[in-house]
Amino acid sequence: MSKKLAVYGSAGIVLLVLTVLICTGIGSVALPALDIAGILLHRIPWLGDWIVPDWNTAAEQIIWKVRFPRVLLAVLVGASLAIAGTGFQGVLRNPLADPFTLGVSSGASVGAAFLIFFGLQYALIGIWTLPLVAFLTGVITLWFVLALAREGRKIPTHSLILAGVVMQSFLGAVVSFLSTMSKQTINEIIYWTMGSLALRGWSYTAILFPYFVLGLIFLWSRARSLNVLALGERQAAHIGVRVDGLKLSVLAVGTLLTAGAVSVSGVIGFVGLVIPHILRLIVGPDYRLLVPLSAIGGAIFMVWADTIARSLLAPTEIPLGVVTAFVGAPFFAYLLHRNKKLRKGMMP
Repeated sequence: MSKKLAVYGSAGIVLLVLTVLICTGIGSVALPALDIAGILLHRIPWLGDWIVPDWNTAAEQIIWKVRFPRVLLAVLVGASLAIAGTGFQGVLRNPLADPFTLGVSSGASVGAAFLIFFGLQYALIGIWTLPLVAFLTGVITLWFVLALAREGRKIPTHSLILAGVVMQSFLGAVVSFLSTMSKQTINEIIYWTMGSLALRGWSYTAILFPYFVLGLIFLWSRARSLNVLALGERQAAHIGVRVDGLKLSVLAVGTLLTAGAVSVSGVIGFVGLVIPHILRLIVGPDYRLLVPLSAIGGAIFMVWADTIARSLLAPTEIPLGVVTAFVGAPFFAYLLHRNKKLRKGMMP
């Protein structure tokens, strides 16, 4: 397993670095990848002293203050949603589960839509107001879903999914109601619910980074338990896995990751569903591989999706959720079709 992780992980990291360099250079002012690498390395303490700046000062400002913060935020959002989706699919043992199954995204959307509707986006603590409220309403939504699904001390998977679907439908209706009630803010609410990384700076990256690091460490540490849980809840309990505790903790951490990502980028679907599936087809069902590789895969996917969103119809920007669906759905369908043909070919 460690050798397989080293091979796939190294390849993924190389692809991610190349993706960041290439996508950071794409824009109204095209910049070469070597200059971008030099600018970024020059900012690293001690290492930067060995690099002689031979690039344009304006280019450095564009990279460091505009493009790189947005690309880095795309990395964190994509990675957070992907590993959250991996965790949700693991504990719910449902291939259709993703970070939005339990209504967390709808809960965060309600908080954001409420602030936008009443013009309170910057009322309490400036630009931090909307992310904070969206995060809190996402966490509160999980609490309600768990309360609805709980049967004594147990949390049955089918009840959890049903409670999430009900909550997602209800809160989605609330967002739609707020959108239709206000002609002044309807476009802003709808655009937020379709996701965007426009005008996001370093402060938004600082909001999400701690959740991503802690979430990745926690879910990766539960990888062996998720492998055992894949055999069935009864078998996992016999082996010694505390099934309900595992489910609750993974769902809570996945929700924190999702709420954190949604609070800074709006609602971006499909990442947490498609990335774990793609990697499961490539590397197999071992969560010791799936969790870290999903983080890398989600980051790569989101950076390219955001680059397409901001550059394809420039200066008009396409909602990021639209791009992830358009790009992800056909690719995912192709992989499933290819996998189905391979399985048929292996049948006697």
